[in-house]
Amino acid sequence: MSAVRTVLGDVSPADLGVCDAHDHLFFGSPLLPGQELRSVTAARAELAAFREQGGGAVVQWTPYGLGRRVADLPPLSRETGVHVVAATGLHQAVHYDEDTLAGLRSRLAEVFVSELTEGIGTSGVRAGLVKVAGGFHALDAHARWTMTAAAEAHHATGATITVHLEMGTGALDVLDLLCGRLGVPPDRVVLGHLNRSPDLVVHRQAAQYGCYLAFDGPSRTHHATDWRMPDAVRALADAGFGDRLLLGADTTTAAARSVDGGPGMPYLLRRVRPRLVQAVGEELVGRILTENPGRAFGTEWRRPVR
Repeated sequence: MSAVRTVLGDVSPADLGVCDAHDHLFFGSPLLPGQELRSVTAARAELAAFREQGGGAVVQWTPYGLGRRVADLPPLSRETGVHVVAATGLHQAVHYDEDTLAGLRSRLAEVFVSELTEGIGTSGVRAGLVKVAGGFHALDAHARWTMTAAAEAHHATGATITVHLEMGTGALDVLDLLCGRLGVPPDRVVLGHLNRSPDLVVHRQAAQYGCYLAFDGPSRTHHATDWRMPDAVRALADAGFGDRLLLGADTTTAAARSVDGGPGMPYLLRRVRPRLVQAVGEELVGRILTENPGRAFGTEWRRPVR
């Protein structure tokens, strides 16, 4: 049976409740010096604030080597009553030093599979998805390597693959690789950041593959997110793709947390949800926040053949 793999164990997709389908409780990259999400206290407060707005689950897309703090996730989930899903995977090469990448060169898929089925490090916490990343309008050798490993991990375990699209671009190239050449079923792929590139034609072409489309994160500088997102969501819903849409807050810096004065996780339910209700109605927004994440991250888990 299908199950969502949370940090406290597998749960029924129907038990997620209202889900932030793309966010970060912990995250640290050399690209964001001084803005790392490292505080357990702040993470607890952010989850509690999300819960107060009616939130029930958070899918954390923080991949390998970027400060996941997985041992802290189970107690945070228990204390706040919010389901948390952890990730394996690998981000763009720019987020890592050369030694880290060299150490993974011949065993990346093996690492992904181990973290999905056995646990991350010595924590015993299993990942519930594989997160990888594309480039700006293209896929470099690093992206192709990581996506190939992610596809291997999917075929071994059934895990969903989530994809950071740089500035929302490159969706069709990603799908051609993952679903075309590498044979990943489209309904096991989630494309992130479609809101950052409001190209309604590409959105519809990507949806026609059968993948999930994530509109994740409030407006940032030079991102056409909040003010164009309702139109993009409505266009996809009108075309019959309402069951493929996901919403997330994608909090990646300390300044963006609500407990530090930013929008944070609660913004998704406090501001984005009512804005979308005006555009497409309460019934569809409810399904986007509850039913769709359960299908996107619910997996018929299988153990790899050794």
